Amino acid sequence: MKTRAVRIYGENDLRMEEFELPEIKDDEILARIVSNSICMSTYKAVIQGARHKRVPDDVAENPTITGHEFAGEIIKVGKKWQEQFKPGDKFAVQPALNYKGSPYAPGYSYKYFGGNTEYTIIPQEVMELGYLLKYEGEGFYEASLSEPMSCILGGYHAVYHTESNNYIHKMGIVEGGKLALLGAAGPMGLGAVDYALHAERRPSVVVVTDINQERLDRAASLFTQEEAKKQGVELHFVNTAEMEDVPKELNDLVGGEGYDDVFVYAPVRELAEQGDQILGKDGCMNFFAGPSDKELSAEFNLYNIHYSPTHIMGSTGGNDDDMRESLKMSAEGKLNPATMITHIGGLDSAADTIQNLPGIPGGKKLIYTSIDMELTALDDFTKKGEEDPRYADLAEIIAKNNGLWSAEAEKYLLENFTK
Repeated sequence: MKTRAVRIYGENDLRMEEFELPEIKDDEILARIVSNSICMSTYKAVIQGARHKRVPDDVAENPTITGHEFAGEIIKVGKKWQEQFKPGDKFAVQPALNYKGSPYAPGYSYKYFGGNTEYTIIPQEVMELGYLLKYEGEGFYEASLSEPMSCILGGYHAVYHTESNNYIHKMGIVEGGKLALLGAAGPMGLGAVDYALHAERRPSVVVVTDINQERLDRAASLFTQEEAKKQGVELHFVNTAEMEDVPKELNDLVGGEGYDDVFVYAPVRELAEQGDQILGKDGCMNFFAGPSDKELSAEFNLYNIHYSPTHIMGSTGGNDDDMRESLKMSAEGKLNPATMITHIGGLDSAADTIQNLPGIPGGKKLIYTSIDMELTALDDFTKKGEEDPRYADLAEIIAKNNGLWSAEAEKYLLENFTK
């Protein structure tokens, strides 16, 4: 069968084209992709081409499909997997395969397997690892965003605390503790706030900082102090741009005792140093933001690390258990990944979106692969509705959902925009 896909041919060489998919083997699965959210790591792969560790050396002759944050529906199941999966099953895929030590992954390395395509072939290594994950929720966008959400969950699970005189690491944030999310009013930070408020293990205080008041105001409208209080959490959104002494003022919010857990969500030296300075006894800081500068460094208080003892670490990505937890919580309505989404587009807009991603403001850009549609900010649907009533209808659905994308909006889009 034929499919359209956006594929890498080399450095800054992305092409949307139609080509033939081969017949699946007995240990493979044919699937229809519905949605794929665009990740900055895809942009990094495109600008590097074959120099990227996950992009094959022969990509110019054997182009690979982009996109690894995808969700869809199974179309056909190879004989080997027919007892576990059936046509019509909704799914997401854990893309961090690390299959037998190989760096190859969907969205970077495969000729017929990725997210920015109408149809894809899920290979046997995904099946063997158990990384084809069923999804029971309503909206495909939630399953797409389970991949970035799994990275957030992985960060929460990776931090650790210790016991004096015992060689024990207790994994995860301190329950009932004090949590700071620095530089966290962007899409990943919003996901972190959502999880902090609705996971089983919750802090008693969450402080979210940023220097962009507009982003902080949006975050505060999505996660109100009243809602947080119902979850037993005291929630603060703080603009640090005008603070004279950021660490002192942040510590004053929690009685000067410091924070048990700190996450740094922007790759900025100053933020990392602030995070170190607000750690309390046995506090753990996770430098979550992935820098592109290999020389980025910061100063930390070694006295505190030795005697307090504070902990400095980093995490990247999540595992299949994190992704399963994200899928389950979304399906149960405990997480709302839509808070991360600010733009919607069709497959024809995916290439330009990827190549210009650093310059496009807002949060997550979500691509629906069965439609052609200019990448459009949710806030711009009303204006576009002046010429096309379909956009007006979508704007109305979004407005009644507190300005967020939703399963209802997705359903309308797929029914009215699909080619």
